[in-house]
Amino acid sequence: MVFNFFKRKTKEQENLIEQARLEQAEKIKEQERLKEEARLKEEARLKEEEKRRDLAQRQEQERLKQEERRKEEERSKEKKGVEATERKSLFSRLKSGLTKTRDVLNTDINDLFRSSRRIDDDLFDELEEVLITADLGMDITMEMMDRIRKQAGRLSTADQLKAVLKKELIALFPPPSPTDAPPALPRPYVIMVVGVNGTGKTTTLGKLAARFTRENKQVLIAAADTFRAAAIEQVGIWADRAGASIVRHKQGADPAAVAYDGVEAAMARGVDVLLIDTAGRLHTQKNLMEELKKIKRTVEKKMPGAPHEVLMVLDATTGQNAISQAKMFHQAVTLTQLALTKLDGTAKGGIVAAVAGTMHLPIQYVGVGESMDDLQAFDATRFVNALFD
Repeated sequence: MVFNFFKRKTKEQENLIEQARLEQAEKIKEQERLKEEARLKEEARLKEEEKRRDLAQRQEQERLKQEERRKEEERSKEKKGVEATERKSLFSRLKSGLTKTRDVLNTDINDLFRSSRRIDDDLFDELEEVLITADLGMDITMEMMDRIRKQAGRLSTADQLKAVLKKELIALFPPPSPTDAPPALPRPYVIMVVGVNGTGKTTTLGKLAARFTRENKQVLIAAADTFRAAAIEQVGIWADRAGASIVRHKQGADPAAVAYDGVEAAMARGVDVLLIDTAGRLHTQKNLMEELKKIKRTVEKKMPGAPHEVLMVLDATTGQNAISQAKMFHQAVTLTQLALTKLDGTAKGGIVAAVAGTMHLPIQYVGVGESMDDLQAFDATRFVNALFD
């Protein structure tokens, strides 16, 4: 009897233990189910987020393409309107682009000689002000005026003064380097393009690519501006328009690695010109300037002697600030050429002479509009004539 009682109790305890075990197992199973459900939800969320990012990227790319098409249509309409009967010559387009500067110089210089005014210190003081207003710069203006004052005895008309000014301005420009890659230099001819954001750096690079392809040169672009969002896509659009090839990595990749791959690909393919796009940066951003130095070192390591040119793009509308920018970039990567853009948007075209006279570097190109043909190889005499004639 007692034995049966204990046996029954033991059985009940075993049942309770088994029930507790089953409940625990069920609880663990439920926890695992909840974890799996949470994991699947997180995966679904991440996939959805990735889809949204991809969609946003595609939309941004499409927007850029549409914007580029719109700008191209506007440029085409503008060009057709301006060139209704015949294509303008390079000189006439340069003159058109420099209208604001020419109006300031011509109007003010002619006014200095109203009523057969004598050539004296007051006149020269006013002339100094005109030249400084045109953004020639204080130091260069004073040096020029010292030389002009020495010729005062034989100056009596506005035309004579203009002739002297032209001669003095032309003397500020060092001889330009060859526009095309000299045949003796190894292929590819490597041009590294640098500059501050907003100067038209990438646009200038694209126009250069088009210029070289029109000369039957095979062009490759290295999209080393991996810093700015959509920069790679923008360079890709220019490459398509110019008929050039492109080497690119993902956004955020090491710019020096892109430049290295660009040189490697250019050498392997035997291209004529390699254009290296770099991230726009302020000259005061030390880390980014160090990155620029790294790009140049990497290019030189892969191809000794390269880059053969370091072209800096400057915005003429920034005035004297362009000189301080050029000085800092020159100190970092040793510039060899300069390009000035947006000359059609400033009345201070004297900055071109100021930059050349201060930096002692050739102005290789000037931009006087948005169309492909408005990036011109610079000619000092033609430029000065366009200012005054």
